[in-house]
Amino acid sequence: MKVGFIGLGIMGKPMSKNLVKAGHELVVFDFNKDAVNELVAMGAKSAESGKEVAQQCEVVITMVPNSPHVRAAVLGANGVADGAKAGSVVIDMSSIDPTESKAIGAELAKKGIDMLDAPVSGGEPKAIDGTLSVMVGGKKELFDKYYDLLMVMAGSVVYVGELGSGNVAKLANQIVVAVNIAAVSEALTFAKKAGTDPELVYQAIRGGLAGSTVMDAKAPMMLSRNFKPGFRIELHIKDLNNALNAAHAISSPVPLTGQLMEIMQGLKADGFEKEDHSSIVKYYEKIANTTVES
Repeated sequence: MKVGFIGLGIMGKPMSKNLVKAGHELVVFDFNKDAVNELVAMGAKSAESGKEVAQQCEVVITMVPNSPHVRAAVLGANGVADGAKAGSVVIDMSSIDPTESKAIGAELAKKGIDMLDAPVSGGEPKAIDGTLSVMVGGKKELFDKYYDLLMVMAGSVVYVGELGSGNVAKLANQIVVAVNIAAVSEALTFAKKAGTDPELVYQAIRGGLAGSTVMDAKAPMMLSRNFKPGFRIELHIKDLNNALNAAHAISSPVPLTGQLMEIMQGLKADGFEKEDHSSIVKYYEKIANTTVES
């Protein structure tokens, strides 16, 4: 299948590489020419704009940072909508505000262009090995048509509902992940302050009800002081901001999300926004005057 791909960042680059490896004919666009050249070296074709991508492909995937970037890539000058034919499909795999997914989809529909919102979870490691979790909103027949394409980049692809539902699911995921990391941080800090080895506490509780994928991914990073980003604090701030905006728009209280936003803003103020979100532990270490380390 000939596929357009716009956005070759931390997530988009490995995702697009997996499409090339699977034999898809890829046309790529990004402002980062080094990333574009890397894909071209693998056999992809480069384009000079989103418009040029869409002129060559019936389906265009976008993977960019946030709502304004999606709007610019799709609806802006020389964007996808300027080059796409009626019947084309945009699959936005960015994590954005679901109300914006619906608004962008409505604008595209005026030109006969369909849209799926298909945000991902799993971070860079799962983008590299092609085992992302993908949550999809839009027409069910489009989901069925492009399911196999999405599975090239994923370990699971789940249909959630109408357009915007994919991003609702992603924001729900980000709420759970943030609160879970904070709970692990709080517990390990408590263990250290109590004079008990936090590594042994982690080993003791990980097999019980407290155990989780988040705990097993993030506790070892905290204990080894490895904060190399799989998912940066600044990106989680972006997602929680979208979650707060979307929740407030429908009068759905999210008090824990609000608290985690303030914790992450504190970490940003301390200069840790480029670190992995496991750095949430540093907030607890600061207020408890200790360091979680075996």
